[in-house]
Amino acid sequence: MPIHPEVAKVLATLPAPSAVLDPVAMRAGEASQVPPLGDRLPIASVEDMSAGDVPVRLYADSTDASGVIVYFHGGAFFLGSLDTHDHVARHLARATGLKVVSVDYRLAPENEFPAGLHDCYAAVRWVQENGEKLGWDGSTLAVAGDSSGGTFAAAVAAMATDDGYDAVTHQILFYPSLDLDFDETRYPSLVENATGYGLETAGLKPFNAFYLDSGADPDNPLVSPIKRTSFEGLPKALVVTAEFDPLRDEGERYAQRLREAGVEVNAVRWEGANHGFVQNFSQIPEFAQVFETITEFLREG
Repeated sequence: MPIHPEVAKVLATLPAPSAVLDPVAMRAGEASQVPPLGDRLPIASVEDMSAGDVPVRLYADSTDASGVIVYFHGGAFFLGSLDTHDHVARHLARATGLKVVSVDYRLAPENEFPAGLHDCYAAVRWVQENGEKLGWDGSTLAVAGDSSGGTFAAAVAAMATDDGYDAVTHQILFYPSLDLDFDETRYPSLVENATGYGLETAGLKPFNAFYLDSGADPDNPLVSPIKRTSFEGLPKALVVTAEFDPLRDEGERYAQRLREAGVEVNAVRWEGANHGFVQNFSQIPEFAQVFETITEFLREG
């Protein structure tokens, strides 16, 4: 099917990509687009706190929520914040009825690899260590992320498995970046969706350069989770890809490798969608259904 008409309208207004990326200016631009508090989805409670040394924001829309989703925002490892993805966390809490811990991890290029990844893993461990205070009953503990946040979610799930830490029960990946080797011949979607859909194949290297230049090696499975040698024992996964996304095929290949290793996987390609649709276009009813899919996935146990 064609790209959703509402998405097409927005894509038609986008300026040509800049040849020079300025993290400070781009972050300021993102911050200027955050809606005022009164315009956001109201939920029961939102509280800023610290997971050890890591700033987090705790969302709850149910007083009896017993499970937790630890959420990592996207932004090519150098963009994004608790505020830019506040609406995603709110919708996760509302749809699932679980508590959501959104992580304000350290960004590249100011912070070298693996600072941001370690913040994400530390936040997950903090949830378990403070489970009684958070109201976690020891059941569902999911890691979730979109785009580069999906990279972190997959990497954190792998770190937990490698450490013999079995508290993480689910991994939820929205259009994840799982292979930071950007050779265009690796996946057909890098060619099929190279231009015209927001995220463009030619922009992958410059956008991710801040992370890679900070010491993240694309051959490291914690940087490119699809390069793990074994996928056995990883938490069950929901992998959501977008039809018109250059990263579509690596997400679907990752789901296939999990399945081949005996991991329970639900892989869903969202038709008519582009990269970033959960963050940018979740107000479109067809795309908002992704939160129902997440809820069903978590309720399956």
